[in-house]
Amino acid sequence: MMADSVMKWYVVRAVGGQENKVKTYIETEIARFGLSDFVSKVIVPTEKVIQVRNGKKVNRERVYFPGYVMVEANLAGEVPHVIKSVTGVIGFLGETKGGEPVPMRKSEVNRMLGKVDELSVKDENIAIPFNTGETVKVIDGPFNGFDGIVEKVNEEKRKLEVMVKIFGRKTPLELNYMQVEKI
Repeated sequence: MMADSVMKWYVVRAVGGQENKVKTYIETEIARFGLSDFVSKVIVPTEKVIQVRNGKKVNRERVYFPGYVMVEANLAGEVPHVIKSVTGVIGFLGETKGGEPVPMRKSEVNRMLGKVDELSVKDENIAIPFNTGETVKVIDGPFNGFDGIVEKVNEEKRKLEVMVKIFGRKTPLELNYMQVEKI
């Protein structure tokens, strides 16, 4: 195994939407050519996102840097050529025509990998499906069945302030995203 000191991080540009396939292809080709000592990690930075569809939570993984795959490698000998020849790979980020691929700075690597770690540890993000002024229906809680208008969206608390007409008077309710649905 090569010493880790010569391993550097590089960004490989990939066809958008194909990042996970490209990651698998790179790993397969590196293994096939017996170059595993030169490539230690291939990562597609992703984040978990919860989307609300038809009133149901749907967990999804979203690529954080679309079109990019991170590779920790020692680009010696045939390694850059093998990686560039993989289906879906456009090339290395920062390489000049005929020149060597440019490794990422330590600060960039830490920021990107930190983002990956932070996103995997951090609470899952919810894609906010509601906008101020939208009409929604309460589907959970004591006001189930009432219609109202979204007055405020609090992203941090993941709550909505909804104005609901109760007994002829408008009353503000604080509800979470899962307690309402669009009409």
